[in-house]
Amino acid sequence: MSGRVYLVGAGPGDPELLTLKAARLLAGADVVLHDALVSDAVLAMISPAAEIINVGKRAGHKLLTQDEINSLLVSYGQMRATVVRLKGGDPAIFGRAGEEIEALRKAGIEYEIVPGISAAFGAAAAAGISLTDRRVASQILLTTFSRGIDGSPMDWGCVTSTTTLVLYMPGADYAEVSERLLEGGLPADLPCVIVSHATDFQQQVRWSSLARLASEERLPAPALLIVGRVASRDVAEISASFWGANRRDSGLGQTSVI
Repeated sequence: MSGRVYLVGAGPGDPELLTLKAARLLAGADVVLHDALVSDAVLAMISPAAEIINVGKRAGHKLLTQDEINSLLVSYGQMRATVVRLKGGDPAIFGRAGEEIEALRKAGIEYEIVPGISAAFGAAAAAGISLTDRRVASQILLTTFSRGIDGSPMDWGCVTSTTTLVLYMPGADYAEVSERLLEGGLPADLPCVIVSHATDFQQQVRWSSLARLASEERLPAPALLIVGRVASRDVAEISASFWGANRRDSGLGQTSVI
């Protein structure tokens, strides 16, 4: 009996940000294969009867190769009715969903993508900023940070003074990130914000600039870097005031580092 594989977005961490469909699928799944970036609170929503398999990668350590994950999805899709491939954020954004979809298609396994809130949007919400504030930003660039000579170089041709740059997985060496961004032509005083564990109880938000970024202490992964005029000092002060005085949701326990 062939079932269906659901590529489900787990969102940035807060289980209340899951879609209703994602929550329903987790509650009724036969098998769940999840990434390391999925929060414990979201994992707690999985049916107790489901088989749960951690296929994630953290700090460069892989439990399984991507080909092995593809094979598991095909195998379980052929044997179980409801298989969930649970990914942090949105499955179609830096989640290798394309490779898994290709494997399922070749095997004739039915699949469905269930979108989730991307880490970029979760981080922006945590910092209290608009990625496309029309007064200072006209476009967003979502990218990852590649290191070393073997990494794919960033395309800076589309980055302007009105671009909001969102760097997924900036890593531990903020000095290297700062150097590469400055070499790309961005001004030293351009604001940026680092968001760690967006929307969950370990959340931290640190406001900085490209010049100061090199000396910033590393925040725990998963973290994300937002660069652009939307992360100005005015926004930082308003956000700090909000979290410090006006937030009434005690379930998150956010820490804002200025």
